[in-house]
Amino acid sequence: MTNPPDERGAELRELFFETSQELLQALNEESLKLENHPGDEEIVRSIRRTVHTLKGDSAACGLRELSELAHQFEDALSLESAAAHGALAEIALAAADVFAAMLAAYHGGGPMPATESLRQKINELTAAPAAEKARRKKKPVEPAARSDKDWTDAEKRGLAQAQAAGLGLYDIVVKIDPHCSMPIAARQLIQNAIRAIGRVLVVRPDAKSAAASRQVEFIFASLQTEEQIAAKCAIPTIAGEINVTLIQAASPAKTSPQIAEQSAAPAPEAAIAATPASANQASGTPASATPAPAQPGPSKPQPAAAEPILPQALMENTLRVEAGRIDNVLNLVGELIIGKSMLQQALGELGKRYPKEPLRGKFADAMAFQARVLNDLQRSVMKIRMVPVDQLFRRFPRIVRDVARQCGREVDLELSGQETDLDKGILDAIAEPLTHLVRNAVSHGIEPAEQRRSQGKPPRGKIRLNAYHQGNQVVVEIIDDGRGIDAQKIRSKAIELGMLTVEEAARLSEAETLDLIFRPGFSTAQEVTEVSGRGVGMDVVQSVLMRLKATIQVETHVGQGTTFRLKLPLTLAIIKALMFWVEQRLYAIPLNAVSQIARTFESEVHQVDNYEVLQLRNQVLPLLRLGRPPAADADRKSRKLFILVITVGEKRYGLAVDTLEGEEELVIKALDDQTFSTDLVNGASILGNGHVVLILNLPAVVEHVARMRPEAAGLAKCGLLVNHADRARQALSAAGGQA
Repeated sequence: MTNPPDERGAELRELFFETSQELLQALNEESLKLENHPGDEEIVRSIRRTVHTLKGDSAACGLRELSELAHQFEDALSLESAAAHGALAEIALAAADVFAAMLAAYHGGGPMPATESLRQKINELTAAPAAEKARRKKKPVEPAARSDKDWTDAEKRGLAQAQAAGLGLYDIVVKIDPHCSMPIAARQLIQNAIRAIGRVLVVRPDAKSAAASRQVEFIFASLQTEEQIAAKCAIPTIAGEINVTLIQAASPAKTSPQIAEQSAAPAPEAAIAATPASANQASGTPASATPAPAQPGPSKPQPAAAEPILPQALMENTLRVEAGRIDNVLNLVGELIIGKSMLQQALGELGKRYPKEPLRGKFADAMAFQARVLNDLQRSVMKIRMVPVDQLFRRFPRIVRDVARQCGREVDLELSGQETDLDKGILDAIAEPLTHLVRNAVSHGIEPAEQRRSQGKPPRGKIRLNAYHQGNQVVVEIIDDGRGIDAQKIRSKAIELGMLTVEEAARLSEAETLDLIFRPGFSTAQEVTEVSGRGVGMDVVQSVLMRLKATIQVETHVGQGTTFRLKLPLTLAIIKALMFWVEQRLYAIPLNAVSQIARTFESEVHQVDNYEVLQLRNQVLPLLRLGRPPAADADRKSRKLFILVITVGEKRYGLAVDTLEGEEELVIKALDDQTFSTDLVNGASILGNGHVVLILNLPAVVEHVARMRPEAAGLAKCGLLVNHADRARQALSAAGGQA
């Protein structure tokens, strides 16, 4: 049963909205290449192919305004004078921005952006002599007028391969149904249908010609009969009249079992080069660049013909899956892990109750096997969610170029570590913080060219984006060779904005001073511009990273440059955690944040300026006491404490807890704002025994303790996890004692 036309159209639009982002990215990248290599005709042709694909796909989806604008731009790019136009790269980048805004309007149902400015720029390209335009227009028509034997080199290789394999060759002509509202999409649907039973060697006419909306012709290699091929082409409401003509009969004697299987595989990449629309949609690369060059002479025809099969086979093995479906699978894996914990706990209780039960060993073996399989399943699902950071890094050449122009800077961007994998959810979440950091590196970090020359630096500044794995974290670095951050200027600006007093500023270390740039409203810009000066951005970076359980480190040298180092978890779904009890409640923190566990006495804890500190192995650690302070009695000094030495950012703290519960693999469940209104907890999990454990947000805990004000002089800052009822009882008991 076929889907209704409106349902098919909606499906086609959703697919187009996904693939269009790749086309826009390709358009941006090619435009930046053209800006660095003005007049390069090959780059101009690549831009035209991308715009042509965008035009055809948008027309197939009924997006008329986008299709017409892309068509106008494609016509301008077809002129011989287009490549020599000095502002072509600027126009292409402006077109990419307008296309992106139009797609956002289509997808979100918002108003269309203004296109008059872009149309005016395109008209400047078309102001060439009419004769030159006519000469250029004649070229695309020539391939459709070729005789049947006037093949290209790529087509000849495809035909030779099919003949050597013993496949039958067919000429298929399919008339497009005149009532079909999407002829370009119909052409692709027919091609996809027959690929299931053979190889498409040639597709005519060219997708951009007028005849492409009326009919499509294939040279097709297959072991199937004419009737079977015609039946495959018969798609209701799309295909009209179908003619299948045998060119050369199949030779079964030549056909090996492997070739017989391949006859049902997709067409070789060399043959697909005849259809630039489909090739560009898949890879965004010029179709003419796809086939490998053939060696002269017929001595080794098979290797030359076999090479193009591999890229197409790899492309067909790629499957687009909605991220929500993968998240559902990951949630189910999380439930299985909870079930594993329940079984392990039940097995432990069984062993205690029946220590001599012979079945206990069999249960233990089965549990161990299940745990191994479940761990493999978990790793496999996590790998599916992993994507290379290149998907994010590719955006920044355009961002750096635009911001540098706005600020009057000359900047080069270097990318490294693009193949580093990161969870898709985390990659999407850090896009905005990373954009803020890169924009700030250009506007605040890099000096003007004249100033750099006077300091003996190259006039062009350099920004480097780097990513690499470090243990179970991913580190992303933003490095510039600019002016650096002057700590004294930061202190002065903070005093000027009223964030600190002169005395407080004098006590700050350099690291604490640099942390001020993440405060809301803080900015060192002298004036508010479109790029900077509003005091928003860096606080967004800090808040997003805290939500992701990530950290940021700043290294700077005045006059030499600054490095922002982001340390991100590999995933937010499943973590190894250390559990402990505070105030009769169960909490957990990521195990990788704990460097050591120690026991000490209350007598080793000292108080400095309302802060408790602890000397542990010749190192003084700030103490974070999450529960209530110890009772002031005779036994206080001799009481023992569990201390978890944790690392937050680049600093170490001692976390005082009541008792330890142990290590556990936890499946993080997100909490909505209605459940928890505090940022101290960023998730929860369910243990096998049904207990709920809260996962603490360590950066938020440290920040809250630093901002706490004790109720009376001489009291240390503590009790962050004491609830309101306990605080009230504690206050009443204290008042009763004073009375």
